[in-house]
Amino acid sequence: MKTKVKFLSILFHSICSGFLIFEKILIMLELKYSSYQFEAGTDEAGRGCLSGPVVAAAVILPGDFKHELLNDSKQLSEKKRQFLRPIIEKEALAFGVAYVFQEKIDQINILNASILAMHRSIEEMSIQPEFIVVDGNRFKIYKDIPHKTIIKGDGKYLNIAAASVLAKTYRDDYMEKIHQEYPVYNWAKNKGYPTKEHRQAIRDHGHVKYHRLTFKLLPEQYKLDL
Repeated sequence: MKTKVKFLSILFHSICSGFLIFEKILIMLELKYSSYQFEAGTDEAGRGCLSGPVVAAAVILPGDFKHELLNDSKQLSEKKRQFLRPIIEKEALAFGVAYVFQEKIDQINILNASILAMHRSIEEMSIQPEFIVVDGNRFKIYKDIPHKTIIKGDGKYLNIAAASVLAKTYRDDYMEKIHQEYPVYNWAKNKGYPTKEHRQAIRDHGHVKYHRLTFKLLPEQYKLDL
């Protein structure tokens, strides 16, 4: 009887392990969208923030690149993002990171600023891509290079996921840096997003030079003295 129970336990464990492996295979991202050798994935971070820049990255990965942890940066812990960043930078055929700061965001709006940041990140790469895949559904033609917008592309293709990790980690580093100048907003923790804590700090202390003045800094109908 004990032997039978042990056998069933081992069998159950094996089946469960098999399902976990199968699930892991299912969620593995594709390397890229097109058949072009130099396809760049691009993504941005910080679009919904009240302060700081929008940061974009572009990445061209080699044809044999694989990494089981790489996924949409929003699905990864900070520790995993920081672990992946040097791997991406080392293994990528080319990558670029670019910032568009709050003053420019206020001038041209956040959508145009996000696209501008992606264009600039592509410009920063040492290799000009033959094709561009973009996370989201909005983009503007860059140097007549064909492109494809992909909703939730950072959870589908490794090159976009890699770009999302770089954009997020570089932006987080910047927000932690300016936190030292204005610690009252706790940007080291909230990274400029509209948390209750961040908005309460704006109520208590007003806005500073890093805030996006065209954004609704407070949810209530309250007019700041801009």
